[in-house]
Amino acid sequence: MAKLVLAGKANCPYYAKAELLADYLQANLPHFRVHKITQHPDKWEQWLRDICETNGWKHSQSPIIWRELLDRGGKGLLLGGVNDFLEYAQHYYGVTSTMLSDEMLAIAEENLQVHIEIEKEEEEIKSLIKPLQIWITSASAPICYQLIPLLANGEVFGMTTEISIHLLDADQFKEVLCGIVMEAEDMAFPLLRSISHHTEIDKAFIQADVVIVLDDVLLNCEVQPLEYYVREVSEICQVYAPLIEKNAKSEVRVISSGKTFVNLKAMMIMTYGPSLKPENVIGVATSWESAAKAMLARKLNMNATGVKDVIVWGNITGCNYIDLSHAKLYGYDSAIWGPANFSRPLLNMIYDSEWIHSEFLSAQSSLSSQVSHCAGMLHAHAVATLLRYWYHGSPPGEIVSVGILTAGQFCIPEGIVFSMPVRFQNGNWEVMTELEMNKTTQELLDRLAHDLIQEKLVALKEIKEMLPYGADKIAS
Repeated sequence: MAKLVLAGKANCPYYAKAELLADYLQANLPHFRVHKITQHPDKWEQWLRDICETNGWKHSQSPIIWRELLDRGGKGLLLGGVNDFLEYAQHYYGVTSTMLSDEMLAIAEENLQVHIEIEKEEEEIKSLIKPLQIWITSASAPICYQLIPLLANGEVFGMTTEISIHLLDADQFKEVLCGIVMEAEDMAFPLLRSISHHTEIDKAFIQADVVIVLDDVLLNCEVQPLEYYVREVSEICQVYAPLIEKNAKSEVRVISSGKTFVNLKAMMIMTYGPSLKPENVIGVATSWESAAKAMLARKLNMNATGVKDVIVWGNITGCNYIDLSHAKLYGYDSAIWGPANFSRPLLNMIYDSEWIHSEFLSAQSSLSSQVSHCAGMLHAHAVATLLRYWYHGSPPGEIVSVGILTAGQFCIPEGIVFSMPVRFQNGNWEVMTELEMNKTTQELLDRLAHDLIQEKLVALKEIKEMLPYGADKIAS
């Protein structure tokens, strides 16, 4: 079987002449096939250079015609231009073209109009399939490298939702970003419409649906005062928040993640971006929640997926409290068994209460250190899990810990970002205020809230020093 590829400018009369001859041969010869490619006149020269460079050909005019080697594969066999094609048809099939110049010009004009209409139709179809725009800051961090495959495999946003990922970082990390982009493109995710890198901050967050803030403050080996770190966080958020307000979509969802100051970053983004909806800015606590579940599962010699409803209260990457009073076990190997939805209170199954009050609680500081120094996989999984819950709902009845702006829930003072139990449903979240708090837990929450209030006061002081003329408006 012969298969010819015929390519040319949409308004080229010689392409029109070759096209009609090729159509005649295809209609009258059982084993002759032709594939036609038209390019807009403005794009033709670049397209021709690219195709010739790819195949090692030399050709400079429209049309260009080659034969595909269907039986052997590899690059095609170049025939040449219109005259070469006419000679080929005459030699092999005894057919030639007698088309007049006026006919060639009329068909060329018609070809151009058809080409423009097809391009317009394709653009309209593409516009109906709008990918989610995902922006990731500090994208050279290991968390981002681990996060991209999780976002692009379809499990987070859905198997029919395309996404475009934008990686943002400083110019000094441009080479790293280019490497990440190339590797992600080579993986050929079917739902990844595009991935790009950006180092120009003024163009950040354009049309963003989701912004994932991964920026971390480098904790100095020498103990620095809190004001030092708060100032660094404030400087980062002072840049990001106004740009998110200006460039992102009105319903943009902002996720604060990373290994340091997750609560503070979320609060500062809301402070510097007052038009952002507070319910759309949250901090990720799932990393600490998952690490605690894994520790409990090791103690109970069971699969960590069976440990549910562990709550992380307070400052996610600072002083927090891991609450087991509502935790449940599913599928635990014990004397009592039930259906898949049968659960047992976790505290009833850990008979070594001394372990809970000493080893587990004392291990929380080491657990926090372990999570903070992980390579990135844990945090990436936490962000992906939280996004999946936000878009598709969390498992019915299951507790998820999230850092949110408080509104008086659980007697916690308003106006601080505090990790607490929520459920996700229909694209929104709600605090599980129906949970009962014992006196001991409430006292712990009060102390955790006090620490975050002090952190907020330090942050507001820094804001006043950084923005002396606009501080009152921002602080309010």
